[in-house]
This record gives sequence, C-alpha cells and structure tokens, in this order.
Amino acid sequence: MEAAYITIHNKIKDDIDLGIWKIGQRLPSERDLADDFGVSRMTLRQAITLLVEEGVLTRKVGSGTYVASTRVQEKMRGTTSFTEIIQLQGKIPSSKLLSYTKTFPNEKERQMLQLDAKESIIRMERVRYADDLPVVYEVASIPERLIKTFKKEDVTNHFFKTMTDNGYRIGKSHQTIFARLANDKVSKLLQIGKKQAILALRQVSYLEDGQAFEYVNSQYVGDRFEFYLENN
Repeated sequence: MEAAYITIHNKIKDDIDLGIWKIGQRLPSERDLADDFGVSRMTLRQAITLLVEEGVLTRKVGSGTYVASTRVQEKMRGTTSFTEIIQLQGKIPSSKLLSYTKTFPNEKERQMLQLDAKESIIRMERVRYADDLPVVYEVASIPERLIKTFKKEDVTNHFFKTMTDNGYRIGKSHQTIFARLANDKVSKLLQIGKKQAILALRQVSYLEDGQAFEYVNSQYVGDRFEFYLENN
C-alpha cells in the first residue's frame, strides 16, 4: 500500500499541475491541510517537505508555504530552444555571453557533429536566465560553415529562430541527462552553493536531413528546472 504522505504529495502535485493551486499561491497551514487529508501533522509535513525538496513548493520563514514560481519545465520530446521553453512558461528569457570563439573542434565535438578534421566550429559559452534568475550554464558547439553568414548577436540571442529564418528545417535531438556536482566556476555563475548537485544535459540537435547542427553541454540548477517525458 502506498504511504499516506506519498498519496498527499501526489495529490498536491496533481492539483498544482491542474492549476487548482496557482504559481505563487500560499497553501493553507499544515494544521488545516492535515485536517483536510485526515492525517497527522507529522505525515502532512513529510509530504510538504518532499515537495519543497523537489522544488514544487517553497517555504518562506514567518510567512508560510507557497507554490514555487522559479522552476521551468522542458518536455523531453522533439527539439525546442531554451528561449521558446522559457516563453511558454510565461517568463522572460535572457542570456549572458561569456565567450564566442572560432576554433577547431576537439575529438568529442568532431564525433558528435560529424565533422571532418579540418572543419572549424563556433564555440559559445553562455548563462541562460528566466526572469533574471540564472537557470543554466551551457557550452554550445556549432559547425562554422552553417552560420558564417549570420550576425553574432543573432546566433547568441536566438539561435534556433535564426536557423529557421534562414531556411533550415530543424529535426530531432538526442539527449543524455545525468547528475553531477557543480564546480566552483559553475556555482558562481549560477549563484548556487559550492558542490551543489545539478542536472547535466548533453544534446545533439539535427536538421531534418540528419545533419548535426549543434552539440551542447548544459548544467541546470535542479530546483529551477525540470525535465519530463511525454509519450504518445
């Protein structure tokens, strides 16, 4: 039988997904919720604590428990740009460019992008934001021949849109997600604690003709971003 606190956890999460509890809305007190669910406050607190740890809820000292407003969701189906994901969540996307360099690819980049040894790439390093809150640090590698006529700001600010505006048809992507600890550089850029656990994503994006056009390594703040799967 499912533990009582898991049942409560699932019910509250489902209500949030359905919009019964709105983003930023304050939940009733633990006493009132415990009475509503017919459980002890200890059991109710277990469910709330788990939801806080998952980033679904947030506690404000002296104020109460609220539906979190900082987490962004990405549906793991198809290929979607970060800008589109953030906009679909009703947030304002922005980026800080750390570097933008024409260089020769390393062995991994050559393999992922299916490049010849003498081909060059553009490697750009960015921090991506949602409503001015840092969400992800990423290093993207792009075959230089595909974008050599593009303006730098068009590539760094809205790369996928620039590709489609120039006649490219974007197809599928391959993604690998794993957990890791943030190093000192990433911790500082993402404004999180040193050695905090983060979600790492490696993604290769392809055009409809099967040509790889971007290889990106991203590191997401776990309590500000989540991935979910949707099957047809």
